[in-house]
Amino acid sequence: MTTDISKSEAAARPAIIRRLRDSDIWWSFTNSKTAMAAALILAILVLTALFAPLIAVQNPYDPAQLDMWKAELPPIWQDDGEWPYLLGTDTQGRDMLSAILYGTRISIVIGVASVALSLLIGMSAGLVSGFFGGIVDNVLMRVGDITLSIPTILIAILVSTVVRQMLPADLREVGASAVLVLAIALSAWVQYARTVRAQCIVERGKEYVQAARLLKVPARRIMARHILPNTLTPVLVAATLNFGMAILTEATLSFLGIGMPPGQPSLGTLIRIGNQFLFSGSWWIVVFPVMQLCLLVVAVNLLGDWLRDVLNPKLR
Repeated sequence: MTTDISKSEAAARPAIIRRLRDSDIWWSFTNSKTAMAAALILAILVLTALFAPLIAVQNPYDPAQLDMWKAELPPIWQDDGEWPYLLGTDTQGRDMLSAILYGTRISIVIGVASVALSLLIGMSAGLVSGFFGGIVDNVLMRVGDITLSIPTILIAILVSTVVRQMLPADLREVGASAVLVLAIALSAWVQYARTVRAQCIVERGKEYVQAARLLKVPARRIMARHILPNTLTPVLVAATLNFGMAILTEATLSFLGIGMPPGQPSLGTLIRIGNQFLFSGSWWIVVFPVMQLCLLVVAVNLLGDWLRDVLNPKLR
């Protein structure tokens, strides 16, 4: 019996691949040089960050591997550059390429986690608000209106500062990434909530939802199994675009000194550290992290723009 199931699954895989290749999304992707270039750049950045321990010449988070005698070495192509420090070192003797790879991994993880948490909060609030309506809808949407009336970065700063002060002193650096995820998520959930709410209001009046109600199907099952799948397309586009914004928000908070600590630098922390030496001749300490951050955010935004255009029937 198990063998028959495995054979059927193996036979279904080529069919799935063929359907993917015949889909409009795949055709649009292969005919868009911008989308393909952005996907290639993003794949390289993600893979190099994921396999940073195998690529980096040192662990920049391990003080025992730092050599102060190698501090502020220029990139390898300059006269005083040394192998294997391809992009030079910072003021602590930390290899810049290693720091950038590890920092990119932190930025990506925080971006993905914050988008996932904001999706969970926003989609849950949107489903409940749109399905039940009434006072529940009014309360949730007014909370959303208050959130939107405050700039995103200020909400993130407020949440990050308050939560950080609530933690014991010995846990503030350890929990810095979790605090950032919470701060960014609480500042970005409203867009998902409003999108899902609008779709839910449309879907709840349709016959299949009314039929499910007549059959006494629980409300949570109707929302999760019937309404939610019909809201995923605009939410997916919004999540892709907000992923780049989440990375920028994390970099901004770290640049302001309320994000990741210097001992576990993200791209924003590296930029904050390097900014102090920009005009002292050690330009590479800030320029290379800035370039990495720009490449990452631009690649994500280009893919998000392409996905929005493909999934929007009005633009076809």
